Formats: sequence, C-alpha cells, structure tokens
Amino acid sequence: MTDFVEQCRREWRRLGVPDPVAEEMAADLATDLLEAETEGVSVEELLGSSAFDPRSFAASWAAERGVVPARPDGGPRRRRPVGLIAFTAVAAVAVVVAAALLLSGEPKVSVVTRTAHLRVPPPVPAPAGAGGQVLSASAATPVEWILLLLAIVALGFAAWLWSGWARSRSSDVAV
Repeated sequence: MTDFVEQCRREWRRLGVPDPVAEEMAADLATDLLEAETEGVSVEELLGSSAFDPRSFAASWAAERGVVPARPDGGPRRRRPVGLIAFTAVAAVAVVVAAALLLSGEPKVSVVTRTAHLRVPPPVPAPAGAGGQVLSASAATPVEWILLLLAIVALGFAAWLWSGWARSRSSDVAV
C-alpha cells in the first residue's frame, strides 16, 4: 500500500505537481487505501485495474484535479491510417469508374444472324439486310455490375473501418 502511494508521489513529482498538492493527494490516497483495508476491501476492488499501474493512476488523478494538463506532452496524436485512406480512395474510384462504364454502355458487341442455312459461313460478317438480324449488347455489362457491387461493398467496409477508427480516437481523448 505505501509502495503504491510512493510510486504515485514520484509520478506527481515527475509531472510537476506542486509539492503541497502532491502531499495532499498522497495523504488522501493513503487514507482511502487504509479505510478500504480496514473494511476488508482489496486495493484491486477499490482502484480496479489502476491498482497495477500507479503511474497512470497518478497521472489521471492529477489531470482530473486540474493540476496538470490531461496529457502533459499533448498526447500521442493519432494520424489517419495511410492504408485506410488508400483503401477508401481505391473503392471510391472503383465506384465512379464502374458507374461511368455502365452509363456509357461501351464496348458494344454486334452479332449478325441469317435466317438462311448456309453450308459454309461467309468469311466476313454480312451486314443486316434482307433475311438477317443484328443483335447488339454491351459485352462488359456483367463485369461492370460485379465491379460496381464489389466497389460499393468495399466502400461500405471502409466506412465501417472509419467509424471504428473515430470511436477509438474519441475514447483516447476521454482519458
């Protein structure tokens, strides 16, 4: 118990907590720990996981009292993950490209059919005319729809990852 209080004192000294305030906090902590011990409450029950990390306990208590800034060094700034930015950009570009391809309808494939039965197929496709029919379709449409679907799923996944990143960032600030 006294070792925990001493470790907190060292941390408060390191953080620059004024000596009178640090002594008051140490006395309060020692009193609380002693009362808990007499009531049969363990340090772990009283302090939770902080019982195993006196430095973070001391820093958070000093920050709560307003004696030191929440993060003395401004805290580690979390940068946006480069991979997540790249993944989101690629997914967004894929959605735009797939939509543009679907709207343009290119490339087109034309098939000429004849109603007459020929024994030898002509070497060059005959233009549509009497007795023939031209069927046109976009050759890439199935691929474009698949690309669009996959890109939308990827964009949704990226949005989910971004929301998780934002939640973890807000919990870092709440310390």
